[in-house]
Amino acid sequence: MEISLVYALWLREVKRFFRMKSRLVGSLAMPVFFLIFLGFAPIRLPDASDGGYMSFLAPGIIGMILLFASMGAGISVLWDKQFGFLKEIMVAPVSRHTIVLGKTLGGVTTALFQAVFILVLALPLGLELTGINAQPSLGGYWLGFWLAVLFMILIGLTFTGLGVAFASRMKDFQGFQFVWNFLVMPVFLTSGALFPLDVFPQWLQYLTYVNPLTYGVDGLRGSLIAASVLPLSLDLAVLLGTSIITIALAAYLFTRTEVD
Repeated sequence: MEISLVYALWLREVKRFFRMKSRLVGSLAMPVFFLIFLGFAPIRLPDASDGGYMSFLAPGIIGMILLFASMGAGISVLWDKQFGFLKEIMVAPVSRHTIVLGKTLGGVTTALFQAVFILVLALPLGLELTGINAQPSLGGYWLGFWLAVLFMILIGLTFTGLGVAFASRMKDFQGFQFVWNFLVMPVFLTSGALFPLDVFPQWLQYLTYVNPLTYGVDGLRGSLIAASVLPLSLDLAVLLGTSIITIALAAYLFTRTEVD
């Protein structure tokens, strides 16, 4: 029954995402806008290899959509609270950890779909996957791509867990909007998604290394365009650790949630 519930909750999240056309289009509109209008800016960065600013920017925009979509999983929890669905499944004879797992996997799946969409869109716009070709001896042509997918999944797990954790302690959308304004945008802007970290003031650079998305964006750049600043092993380790922490936090807070 536990596995069946996980699957049912995962499938419900995925179906709901694709059936809500306005949400689907709205979630992709801003990343596409950033990609098109900023990607063709006359900016030359050494980190972007031969692909120009588009190649540098695309991994950052992928990180952005993963952040936004994953944190948006918290909105799904609030919707279920408002309309009574959460109360119905919480009285079922199953562990609340199972509910968290199903919601989390659903959020990660929809976020991953959006990220891959942006990746595919960026290719004809000028993204050059030099990272894939740069490491043929380490596992073949597709190593960089599958490594990027792994980073996408870890970013999704980290921020889906965080979104569910916040939503577990809130009762209305106003509270979650507060979190969105004061957490999500600063996390995105200090991750190095739009500009290299070394252009930030020294004091701000220290803050960027506390930001999990910094390691996600850096890992995506290393995988896709061979332009990571930090070792990929460090990026993976940090994201793996933060994903475990946020999911554990979400599970703990969700077990203490009471639905009226």
